[in-house]
Amino acid sequence: MMADEQIQSYRISFELTKPNHSNPAFTSLAELMSRYVSTETGFGVPKDGWRICLAHEFKEKRKPFQAKDVSLTNMIEHVSLGVRYLRWWYRKTQVEKKAPFIDMFRALPLRQIYGAPLGGIGGGSITRGWRGDFCRWQLNPGMYHYKTVIANQFTVCLRRCDQTVYQQVLSMERPPTLQGWNWGYCGEYAFYHALYPRAWTVYHLPGQNVTLTCRQVSPVIPHDYKDSSLPVAVFVWDIENKNDYALDVSIMFTMVNGSGHKDDKSGGHWNEPFHLEKDGESVSGVLLHHQMPVNPYTLCIAAREKVIHQTAFSPKGTCSALWSDLMTDGRLDSPKDSSPPTQKGEEVAAALAVSCSVPANSHNSVEFSLAWDMPKITFGSRERIYERRYTHYYGTKGDAAPSLSHYALTHYSKWEESIDEWQRPILQDGSLPAWYKSALFNELYFVVDGGTVWVELPEDADISGGLRPEDGGLPAQPEVVKDYGRFAYLEGQEYRMYNTYDVHFYASFALIMLWPKLALSVQYDIAGSVVQHDPTERLNLMNGRYSPVKTRGVVPHDIGDPDDEPWVRANAYMIHDTADWKDLNLKFVLQVYRDYYLTQDEQYLKDMWPICQTVMETELKFDKDGDGLIENSGYADQTYDGWKVTGPSAYCGGLWLASVCMMCKMARVLNCESVYQRYRDILERGRAAFDKLLWNGKYYNYDSSGQSMSNSVMSDQCAGHWFLRASGLGYDDYQVAFPKEKICSALKSVFDLNVMSFSDGQMGAVNGMRPEGVPDRSSVQSDEVWVGVVYGLAATMIHEGMIEEGMHTAEGCYRAVWERMGMAFQTPEAYCEKGIYRSLAYMRPLSIWAMQLALNNRPNHGKTTDKDVGQD
Repeated sequence: MMADEQIQSYRISFELTKPNHSNPAFTSLAELMSRYVSTETGFGVPKDGWRICLAHEFKEKRKPFQAKDVSLTNMIEHVSLGVRYLRWWYRKTQVEKKAPFIDMFRALPLRQIYGAPLGGIGGGSITRGWRGDFCRWQLNPGMYHYKTVIANQFTVCLRRCDQTVYQQVLSMERPPTLQGWNWGYCGEYAFYHALYPRAWTVYHLPGQNVTLTCRQVSPVIPHDYKDSSLPVAVFVWDIENKNDYALDVSIMFTMVNGSGHKDDKSGGHWNEPFHLEKDGESVSGVLLHHQMPVNPYTLCIAAREKVIHQTAFSPKGTCSALWSDLMTDGRLDSPKDSSPPTQKGEEVAAALAVSCSVPANSHNSVEFSLAWDMPKITFGSRERIYERRYTHYYGTKGDAAPSLSHYALTHYSKWEESIDEWQRPILQDGSLPAWYKSALFNELYFVVDGGTVWVELPEDADISGGLRPEDGGLPAQPEVVKDYGRFAYLEGQEYRMYNTYDVHFYASFALIMLWPKLALSVQYDIAGSVVQHDPTERLNLMNGRYSPVKTRGVVPHDIGDPDDEPWVRANAYMIHDTADWKDLNLKFVLQVYRDYYLTQDEQYLKDMWPICQTVMETELKFDKDGDGLIENSGYADQTYDGWKVTGPSAYCGGLWLASVCMMCKMARVLNCESVYQRYRDILERGRAAFDKLLWNGKYYNYDSSGQSMSNSVMSDQCAGHWFLRASGLGYDDYQVAFPKEKICSALKSVFDLNVMSFSDGQMGAVNGMRPEGVPDRSSVQSDEVWVGVVYGLAATMIHEGMIEEGMHTAEGCYRAVWERMGMAFQTPEAYCEKGIYRSLAYMRPLSIWAMQLALNNRPNHGKTTDKDVGQD
């Protein structure tokens, strides 16, 4: 049967067996809003996005993966690793007083509270939860602080005929401090709606016939490399008065000088009011100077019209004076002087209020901004000083907060126009389901909230690794890096390594499609490190042997730990000997051509070509029997480094053949005929060996060992083929490695077993499944679902015309994470069928943008525009 006929036949059987979406697991969105008692829909709230009533409580309470969750078999096998890790962890935490890059003993507990983060890319981030709490902070680069600062609130005051008739903190909390304030807003009258980079909170005020809609806007704009770098956000409050009389309304914004960290009480912090008039627009507010010896910063709350403020108040005690001040006349005292520096043990906060009149049965609005200015940063070792990207436009003196606030308040409407223009074609595509539209945009939160740093390239920097173009290396300062800076994001908020390359392989689709210059910048950094060698001997925790930190000719696992010195010392990951990884070099080659295909940047391809040849020569040493296929042993695959493999495998073997295809393609583009012929020969031999050793008639076996688990069905077995399709390669001469009928059969097997036979087909695809329909439990990783891998699998299915199957596969992950587990804006690396998750807020799920690329390439979808595919 031909491949297209196979798909059609399979689709008929899928229609007969797919789950009924009336199942409660697929109606959880309605459950998220089930406690909402108001009929108000808010002002300008879009239809699509993630929506939840503020009174909702998630029924499912998961726990982080811990040592006790390891099976006895795996525990016995890895007992030596456990002992070595414990010794290393003790030395790191108790002797060096540093945070481990992965802390197996202090995993983050699940807090089902997070919402869309504030701010642009790379300037630090502040997360505001879906109940309105300021609760996750990343101002020091890459280092997270999880603390809800209870005094950071919005308060509404309603006045009629010069009398206050209602005053309420818009928070459900009832804290033991600030007892002079009116807490305990009823969450059943409010809901939160996120469509990143914007979010809306709708508050109906019980008994007042007034509805408030707070719209949160951050400058995260594709193909924009200026405004997208700004550490600022805007809150627009739309006030709907449905009474037959007018009201005067004041909104008060309170903010503590700090982030809830112990250094808030270290002393020396102070606040000052400011007023800035520019281009006919005036902005006023309060600057909160946080004076630290390392990475000092200034917070700024500001507004445009009828601004009143309280420069300083203590967020301890009842704080009834501030409350009474607002209640008396809807205004604050507005002193002109700065506050004195705090004493050790003291905290200081500021308040800003804006008033407006709202006529009967009418609407009005007020605006606030929140900015933070930490222009120069150092990482944990404090060896070097970096300048954040936004300083290219606002300077490095630490006095930019007023200008940032002014710019945000006078330009946010243009940001929203750009956001609307970007999102509209997808939101208006009636062929796409609502859950997908929410997932696609909301998963982008990690571009900002992934411990992200975006810094200027110093004038004296050399990223080439010391090897110049004439010797097969790179320019010291490639144009794209010089013009757009350096970019780094964490593997995850709990796995603290920058630009973890095997994971970036999946996540990079978001960057190359939306901010391609940043994607290319990352590639240049990685390419420069390939030629570097760090002979420092280091213990590998897995095998107990010592080996060099970095081997020449090998792509690094990561570019470093923010608690050390990224870009200077790579490979913070020290579980295995990184010289042995097979997939990192291959993933570099695959990304090089995909990026060229999507950007058509010829200089980039020319610069990367010698590096590609270097890493492929390194890989060829693993073709020990000359059959054109590399071999694995032990845990020699970085991505699935907890899943043992022997001999050629579906995953690494597929990546290898895809990389060889890419080398053929690049050689032809660059007119390198001898290189083309060499790799074409390797491809022919490798294809035959791959088929012979791994194809079983239905799918590719996990590995070729012939051992009891070697015929497990791996969900990610077509990863190499996925990248070929994403790079525009069809079933032509370069892709003879993966015949269409075999790819379709393999994807059908994965869908039948890893998806539909796992948790009733409602949780995505489990990594490994036995042919008899039970999960492969031979390793910690094999019976997990990896969200980012599932999105990549779904993209592969879509490329092959299996659109419904791909959407169903990805939908299971989205609904499990965002609607049942309460992990919004902290999508984990992994979860099991019951009870367990691993590594919250992880990079890999950005791979959902690979689905969009595949959808863009659907037949009859229309001509793909430059901006759809990543060109600036």
